[in-house]
Amino acid sequence: MIPRHSTNESVSYTGQTSKGIKQSQERMNSKWKMLLLTSFALLLMLIKHRSRIKNHLEKIDLCWENEKELRLSDWFNPKKRPDVKTTTDWFAPIIWEGTYNRQVLEKYYKRLNITIGLAVFATGKFVDQYLEKFLQSANKHFMIGYNVIFYILMDDFSKLPPIELGPLRTFKLCTVLKQHVWKDFNYIYMKNLDMYIIEHIQHEVDFLFSMTVNQIFKNDFGVETLGESVAQLHAWWYFRHAENFPYERRPKSAAFIPFGEGDFYYQSAVFGGTPREVLAFIKEYQKGVTSDNRNGLKSIYEHYLNKYLFINKPTKLLSPEYNWDPNFRTPPQIKHVKIAWHSNSI
Repeated sequence: MIPRHSTNESVSYTGQTSKGIKQSQERMNSKWKMLLLTSFALLLMLIKHRSRIKNHLEKIDLCWENEKELRLSDWFNPKKRPDVKTTTDWFAPIIWEGTYNRQVLEKYYKRLNITIGLAVFATGKFVDQYLEKFLQSANKHFMIGYNVIFYILMDDFSKLPPIELGPLRTFKLCTVLKQHVWKDFNYIYMKNLDMYIIEHIQHEVDFLFSMTVNQIFKNDFGVETLGESVAQLHAWWYFRHAENFPYERRPKSAAFIPFGEGDFYYQSAVFGGTPREVLAFIKEYQKGVTSDNRNGLKSIYEHYLNKYLFINKPTKLLSPEYNWDPNFRTPPQIKHVKIAWHSNSI
């Protein structure tokens, strides 16, 4: 026999189940509300920070693009100048007018936001004769549109001419410290440049050119000239046979290059590359001069440069168009003179 209260209990249990379901629904609704509020808050945050996120993604994309190495074939076409030698035996490009695509190079280097340094040594008569013209013409034609620092190495700042520079360019004065032991102004210059590269130049620029002051820029000297190690072909010797190159021929000299050897004859008025590479050459140059001095020998700066570039092949060569002597008749191969080198002042 079933007790009387069983029906009531049954009803009681049913009432508790309905109440539980109702509470469960309320909890579920509360969770959905919270989820909707959270989603809405996240949406507001995304809208608020959309531009910041977009910029960040663009930067990531830009970094990825910058990581892509620029291939030689992307900007250099040697077939454009069949009248001249455009590639070395070690496959380094020789830059002539018409062989390079500056638009491709500009797009690449603009993304990197590079800074280029130009070091020049000015002392004695060269200050009055050339420094102002050199700086004015460099301001007009050297690496237009890029960050440029002119490093002016002088022993007398009172002779510094007025300097007016365009946007993105500045200059720094570097005192030339002389030593009575050394009278060769090239050695003095290089010893000082070595010191300044180590002290600060290597931290300020991505590429560095060292040039003599007796030059005047005539046309754009642009990013097609940039490279790890950049050598300038000598206008006097480019069109002559290698046997006639005026290398250092004394076997005991550190600058010695035997007959029958050698690639090109390089001009010392222009040399460039990364600060590390320029520094590496200066170290070898100083070692060579010191060694020759101990052996009672003396060679010229240009001979040491040619020996260094014979052993350490440059990664890019500039044609004589980039440093032409106006005293010479201009041959048809020279389409566009970039710099006029005034050899009569040597």
